[in-house]
Amino acid sequence: MPVAISSRLLNEGESVVFSTRTHAKALLLPGVLLLVSLGLAAWVSNLTDGVVVMGGWGVGVLVILAFVVWPFLNWLASTYTVTTRRLITRHGVFTRTGHDIPLNRISDVSYERDLIDRILGCGTLVISDASEVGRVALPDVPRVEQLQLQLSELLYNMHNARSDDGT
Repeated sequence: MPVAISSRLLNEGESVVFSTRTHAKALLLPGVLLLVSLGLAAWVSNLTDGVVVMGGWGVGVLVILAFVVWPFLNWLASTYTVTTRRLITRHGVFTRTGHDIPLNRISDVSYERDLIDRILGCGTLVISDASEVGRVALPDVPRVEQLQLQLSELLYNMHNARSDDGT
């Protein structure tokens, strides 16, 4: 699995447990729009010549940039990473937004999957923490059940290590 966070952004002794992007289902609609836009632009090209063809391709390019390229860039720039110490979310192409939750503040980890999510193998990972937000939902996480189990195991091991230390 590709690491979506630079190792220079990790603290000493911290390592990545898992890192993922949102599920590729976010690219289904942009993919369909790409095919439809190219088809319409090609159809307009066959109907007429000159300025209308250039206008058709111009509109097609604008539609592709706005509804295909931009969602793809957003998908590429959005990551969920769990390290041995924190949950890290990052998103945004030009303006990057990040949220870190220390693992010791997480009180519950669950997931939600509707029928489409079950078919596609993804879901929403729900993190409950001790902050003012209280609940963070990470939508379209691939292999959400597996990641929920990994995170729960990590939290369990952290809790047991603290109990063994007497803290």
